[in-house]
Amino acid sequence: MSSPSVLVTGAGGYLGRQVIAGLARQRDAGTIGTIVALDVRPVDVGQRLPGVVYATSDIREPGLEALLRAHGITTVVHLASIVTPGKHSDRSFEYSVDVGGTQRVLDACVAASVAHLIVSSSGAAYGYHADNAAWLSETDPIRGNQVFAYSWHKRLVEEMLDQARANHPELKQTIFRIGTILGDSVRNQITDLFDKPRLIGIAGSDSPFVFIWDQDVVGAILMAVDSGKAGIYNVAGDGALTLHEIAQRMGKRVLPLPASLLRSALWLLKKLGLTQYGPEQIDFLRYRPVLDNQRLKSEFGYVPRMSSEQVFDFYLNAKARR
Repeated sequence: MSSPSVLVTGAGGYLGRQVIAGLARQRDAGTIGTIVALDVRPVDVGQRLPGVVYATSDIREPGLEALLRAHGITTVVHLASIVTPGKHSDRSFEYSVDVGGTQRVLDACVAASVAHLIVSSSGAAYGYHADNAAWLSETDPIRGNQVFAYSWHKRLVEEMLDQARANHPELKQTIFRIGTILGDSVRNQITDLFDKPRLIGIAGSDSPFVFIWDQDVVGAILMAVDSGKAGIYNVAGDGALTLHEIAQRMGKRVLPLPASLLRSALWLLKKLGLTQYGPEQIDFLRYRPVLDNQRLKSEFGYVPRMSSEQVFDFYLNAKARR
């Protein structure tokens, strides 16, 4: 069996850079062929790894099929997505990247006879709902909320991939529904919440969080590349932490607010242009999807090296060192 040749979209992002570095190590060990790092932004020459092909292109534009064919790509790792929108972002742009871009990647993979597509989805695809199971498994329905762009787009992408599995069974798919990623230097919407002097909570809600170490996400992706194993898997550390447990670890207090009061306040603040967050954030905090990782461990064969508790403590220690 020949070694897979791999193209990674979103290769210049936080996770993409680490996946490329891991693939480069595997190539040095002789288990990976060609590596193509694709991103919309060019990578500085000084940051490029030897032996990696760096390509600059927008996944929404034509040309990906030709790139896949030119390098004999057998496996695509699709990471390109708008996780944390910029200040001047808008919903149509985010849709064009998350959903339209994924459709382009999928079509190019089929046209170029790629054998294996690995996609970074999210626990957000399950949606933020009062009737979510206490622990969500891969057999639970994907109900991403339309009011949350990222959650809704991940739902649409997974529906697209589901249809593609029926229409193109020759293209194996591995979908990772990833929890909140923490690591040495990660910053996202969740960590921004933790940076506040007090943690805002919803009265009557524990707001549990599941975390995953960035190196465990990379490890699962590399295992998928190496094994070629298909399927859908939640990627999260064991256990969960409530907002009060998080606050205790940070030496902070939780400010529990009634949902109705916070909803009204967010509506007014957003209308005045004083915050980017609207009333929909209530459900984002109150009904967080909690991911069961049993299938990842028992069927896929990857056991996260850190639990949710351990990776959060790791994140805090790294933040203190910075």
